[in-house]
Amino acid sequence: MQPLRLILLSGWGIDRRIWQPLAAHWPAHLSAQAVDWPGYGDAPALGANATLAELAEVMSESLASDAVWVGWSLGGLLAAALFEELPPPRGLILLGAGSTFCATDGVTSAELNAFRRAFQRDPTATWQHFLRWQAQGEPSPRQAYRQLHDLLGDTLPADSDTLATGLDWLASIDNRRRLAAASCPVAWLTGEHDPLIGTAQRRASELLTGVGHCPMLSQPQALVTTITHHATQMASAKMAIL
Repeated sequence: MQPLRLILLSGWGIDRRIWQPLAAHWPAHLSAQAVDWPGYGDAPALGANATLAELAEVMSESLASDAVWVGWSLGGLLAAALFEELPPPRGLILLGAGSTFCATDGVTSAELNAFRRAFQRDPTATWQHFLRWQAQGEPSPRQAYRQLHDLLGDTLPADSDTLATGLDWLASIDNRRRLAAASCPVAWLTGEHDPLIGTAQRRASELLTGVGHCPMLSQPQALVTTITHHATQMASAKMAIL
């Protein structure tokens, strides 16, 4: 019997190395593969002002329809946005991601616009600030930030055009209609103390107790258990339909 495939998708300013803490915990019946978005790691960049259609063309081979996609943060937004461009997966698990990034009860549009202006002035310092921000909801924010630093180092994981386009997508993607019409199962997982997620989205999600935006750092085994549960259910539901 073939293992159930998982495709792990990272968020803004962070490449597939973020998933390394989970590697030792996956059960034998799952095959988890972390892939990079264009411009991250060794993946060629799309260039400035890339469109979702261009993104889909490049990612079509990596985002296989026989897998469950696990999209974290911007990775979740992009995965859902690509529903209109690619064949649907066996299921989508959104981790620390809503239908939109900005929310009146979370990160507001004004806050994101201020962040984008800061990024234009000093990309590296703004990126490092974002890493600290993401770590704030973890049981030990200082330890979580050190883990991020150990995984990623001091160098931007993508070129400035790629990162700026990612910020554009954070500001503009609205997946409410796409997710309402999704032709595969969708699960929402949100850290109880995630500083990037608003109250309404937390209420609509399954809460991950005691963690923030980066549960793969602070509770890797518990996160694997939760993802495995949902992925297995999604695969069973898809088989039942077939």
